[in-house]
Amino acid sequence: MPFTRRLFAALTLTFLLVTAVSAESLRVTFVLVNDIYLMGDQVMPDGKRRGGFARLATVVKAERAKARTTGGHVILAHGGDTLSPSLMSGIDKGAHIVALTNMVRPDIFAPGNHEFDFGKSIFLQRMAEARFPLYAANLRGPDGAPLPSFKDRAIVTLNGVRIGLTGATYDNSPHLSSPQDLRFAPTVATIKEQAETLRREGADMVVAVVHADRRQDYDIMATRTVDLLLSGHNHDLFINYDGRTAAVESTYDALFVTAIDITIEVKVADGRRVTTWSPQFRVIDTADVTPDPEVAAAVAVYERELNRDMDVPLGVTALALDSRTATVRTREAAIGNIVADAMRTAAHADVAIMNGGGIRGGKLYAANAAISRRDVLGELPFGNRVVTVEIDGRALKGAIENGLSQLPNASGRFPQVSGLVVEADLKRPPGSRITAIKVGNAPLDEARTYRVATNDFLARGGDGYAMFANVAPTLPESDAPPVAGEVITYIKSIGTLRTGVEGRIVVK
Repeated sequence: MPFTRRLFAALTLTFLLVTAVSAESLRVTFVLVNDIYLMGDQVMPDGKRRGGFARLATVVKAERAKARTTGGHVILAHGGDTLSPSLMSGIDKGAHIVALTNMVRPDIFAPGNHEFDFGKSIFLQRMAEARFPLYAANLRGPDGAPLPSFKDRAIVTLNGVRIGLTGATYDNSPHLSSPQDLRFAPTVATIKEQAETLRREGADMVVAVVHADRRQDYDIMATRTVDLLLSGHNHDLFINYDGRTAAVESTYDALFVTAIDITIEVKVADGRRVTTWSPQFRVIDTADVTPDPEVAAAVAVYERELNRDMDVPLGVTALALDSRTATVRTREAAIGNIVADAMRTAAHADVAIMNGGGIRGGKLYAANAAISRRDVLGELPFGNRVVTVEIDGRALKGAIENGLSQLPNASGRFPQVSGLVVEADLKRPPGSRITAIKVGNAPLDEARTYRVATNDFLARGGDGYAMFANVAPTLPESDAPPVAGEVITYIKSIGTLRTGVEGRIVVK
């Protein structure tokens, strides 16, 4: 073979070999936080302090610092649910949450159902204050257009590797919150569509951040369109990896923070990019983390503000209120009606049931008395949450029968109600005392399903309300808003309380 031909062949082979082994590699750590409502840390049953924004900030700063020294990268993902519920959010409608989140700077944020708790306008206002990228491919305005500052997807290139990002909010939010005329497309179908589009646009790896229930997480995994799914909503510590797709959730309130260290290799041959990746999962216990001083100082300012607001009047009661034990545990009470009305309003429920034993102030409030946050917290000291269940009319009637079963003796199970009118005869045996019952203006239909707001104690079957314990709540208990917080919000929204004893429960 002539020299020139041998040289050409050698150069061609060299070119092909170089082309075949051309590759890019990347080390990237995804850090996930979701469902963070409380700004400060909290004492857990094991006696350790965990969670809060200051401890989260320490975790994030440490991961980012480590990446800078090792040549890696960090992507902080927020799986949503944070503007509500908390006592402070009841005051400022989540403004402090956005300010604190701005201090930790997520790289991708997907809103949860609690972002809509204060309505559409507050949601848009808070999102406009965010200094971090917002993703919600399944969320649209009433005209069908994307919302301001929100993205459906993006491709981030790191070390030559193209990471596709997309996000979605909880598509059941209209049932659980107050987004008004905002539109929600199905989460699973939307993420599948966005992931496929990202692949066509050149993404080497697809990461989705969603606020979704666990069934939806598994359904997204089953599409095989997403490599890494970072989720919120269920409040559990969840890691699932089947060799092709990984899904993760990081409990709530930053008690534990999950970090996923991923090594990505992209080989390019004949213009084709072939990606391989492998994850390592780390669960960071924030009990072992020192709170970040800068963020802790910001939290302390908000906590002082909250304490100052404890004695600021929320509203005025036009009528006298009686929260003494002998009243709230034996008969309809005006203060019980107010609590139940607040619960029903917050849950968008047909009915609300509050046990009289959960109202503990033992006070008389004169007509025209101012009601403060401290008063509400004194009346509702247990930290109970508003839990919503869906039960049929027969079970609902059984719940009220249970509540009346101990009369004429005082009992903590006595029901303070909203949305109901009940007539009962104590000469009848317990369990069959109700002679008439209406939901709203219509007689109770034992075959119909009703949406009932109650508290977490009763939802677990407490005080004999076993009919609630057999039904899964519409939201996890730890995701539900505090009863006290909803009562505070309700009183603020009304100003002057004119609710009295209205004949909701009439006992002969």
